[in-house]
Amino acid sequence: MTTLMERPAAASPPRHEAPKTRRDPRWPVVVLLLGAAVLYLWDLSASGWGNSFYAAAAQAGAQSWKAWLFGSLDAGNAITVDKPPAALWVMGLSARIFGVNSWAILAPQALMGVAAVWFLYAGVKRWFGTTAGLTAGAALAVTPVAVLMFRYDNPDALLVLLMTAGAYTTVRAVEKASWKWLALTGMLLGLGFLTKMMQAFLVLPGFALVYLIAAPAGLGRRLRDLLVAGLALVVSAGWYVALVSLWPASSRPFIAGSTNNTLWELALGYNGLGRILGGSGNGGGGNASFGGSTGIGRLFGSSMGLEISWLLPAALIALVAVLAATWTSPRTDRARAAMVMWGGWVLVTGLTFSYMSGTIHPYYTVALAPGIAALVAIGGRVLWLHRDRLWARALLAAMIAATAVWGWVLLGRTDWLPALRWASLGLGVMLALVLLVPGLRLRRLAVALLAAAILSAGAGGAAYAAATVPVPHTGSIPSSGPAGLSSDGMGGGFNRTGGGPGFSSTPGGTGTDSSADSGTAGADPSGTGSTGATGSKTDGSTAGGPPSGGGMGGGTSANNSELTALLVASTTKWSAAISGATSAADLELASGTSVIALGGWNGSDPSPTLAQFQSYVAAGQIHYYISSGGMGSGGGMGSGGAGGESTQAGQIASWVADNYTATTVGSTTVYDLTPPAG
Repeated sequence: MTTLMERPAAASPPRHEAPKTRRDPRWPVVVLLLGAAVLYLWDLSASGWGNSFYAAAAQAGAQSWKAWLFGSLDAGNAITVDKPPAALWVMGLSARIFGVNSWAILAPQALMGVAAVWFLYAGVKRWFGTTAGLTAGAALAVTPVAVLMFRYDNPDALLVLLMTAGAYTTVRAVEKASWKWLALTGMLLGLGFLTKMMQAFLVLPGFALVYLIAAPAGLGRRLRDLLVAGLALVVSAGWYVALVSLWPASSRPFIAGSTNNTLWELALGYNGLGRILGGSGNGGGGNASFGGSTGIGRLFGSSMGLEISWLLPAALIALVAVLAATWTSPRTDRARAAMVMWGGWVLVTGLTFSYMSGTIHPYYTVALAPGIAALVAIGGRVLWLHRDRLWARALLAAMIAATAVWGWVLLGRTDWLPALRWASLGLGVMLALVLLVPGLRLRRLAVALLAAAILSAGAGGAAYAAATVPVPHTGSIPSSGPAGLSSDGMGGGFNRTGGGPGFSSTPGGTGTDSSADSGTAGADPSGTGSTGATGSKTDGSTAGGPPSGGGMGGGTSANNSELTALLVASTTKWSAAISGATSAADLELASGTSVIALGGWNGSDPSPTLAQFQSYVAAGQIHYYISSGGMGSGGGMGSGGAGGESTQAGQIASWVADNYTATTVGSTTVYDLTPPAG
């Protein structure tokens, strides 16, 4: 087995490249993948629906092929989610095959995480040996935000898988200047665009630059191959954009997040420049507070630091060290090529996250995890193979010491496991000092030093990641870490849940007003909803329907058994309409019916218009209007909310109140729309 401790013979490739050896045993990577699978699949259903917004869309896709194709939030195809549908295609197919349940919705993301670990291992191993590959895979597997998001039903899991697979195909392309492998990279990133739009393109500069620099072919061929890969990207993403553009708008759902019902505006505005530059309305901007203040320190701050930054200092040291050491190496040098690719991934993505002024959440940083893990593993191996030189040992010691000290700082932001904080610091500093001892015969101590390095560098982050597993996570702003953890800042350990500001949704629990985005108080650890969704069952399910999706804000609850019974008994195209996408999603999951989310995620989407809503009512397609009490769970203003009259949802609420009689169902205000208006 090729290890960090082996030095290649004189006739072998450059010292930092993996020598050709006999076939390595498979059991180490099998152990790695089984460990990742256990970490991501263990007690997965404890989180219930996870993010009910995407879970409801997966349910809709299981009920309607049109809803599946467009990523509709409801099976009646009134409006889509505010992201492209690739991740929902996977979840929707899983729900069709295995039924609409928590496991069918969440398990695909867990398996995507295991696959991402393998692609990272395989990509690093090809150039730097088995141990470097295993180290990179393990570092990714136990990154806290990776454990969080590979156990959750957001699009980020598929995005990370596609980008990591793209890195692997780029490695294969660079080896022999293969246009076929490079075209496959373009296809994967095109699918990444259909997963989370322009975020998938943040790795493009690193991928393109490494091929342009290091592929063993003439410049003209390298440029041609890049153009072919670009064409593959356009085709793999553009077919869907063309499909949506050419499909008659009157027979498909409204594209949520846009103001003109086009996928182009969703990509360039709400999910594009709006995220970078901020803005108002449907610009995708407005509130960047979830990720902390903009600036170079954002990734290390209280919101994002505990999610992703455990190994970030070591990764940056490795990047600078290896680039400096290989500055005069041949053009095709693989150590430098790897740093260009993985370093480009981390720098472009990290700087974008640090300075974007639009909406950003700490869990976005999962997109950095593969790049950071690869930099640390590759940098550690290259420096170890040059360990006979003081500068290499000093830089390796700096990586270890920086990780230990920064882990000590991160754990110091919480009151969790203070003994671990000091133990990992002491071990890391001691190991760094040992590496600086001149004349030390490191070969005899290699195994012990490697074990000590892994313990000191990975203990804090790995323990924090493992503590994430037993904690139920729901809502739109999940975070990693142990349950009930105190912290010195928002996001630094709080298990935030909920569908929007001032809202907390817990599996099987009722909606609570939670302006601080508190954790899992009131959650049923089983994720099944012990209070029951219909009053007649205690497993959180409706008769013949899926388990309860959790609570809703504004006085509406999916645990309102009387309301759920009304919706289940409805035979109209949409059983109800309500302002706010999360409120609609929770009702859909509780009843198994289709509910219109007026105004989309935040209540401001111009769909449906008042005239469209009136035509639906006149045609007998909507049975009930449900008052959201002023604030839709998705964050948008509903009936009675300040400024609500300026939105389509507010106009609809006023029209309903003027023409129909309000009744109370449980604790919820409901209007029956089946009698004639007025």
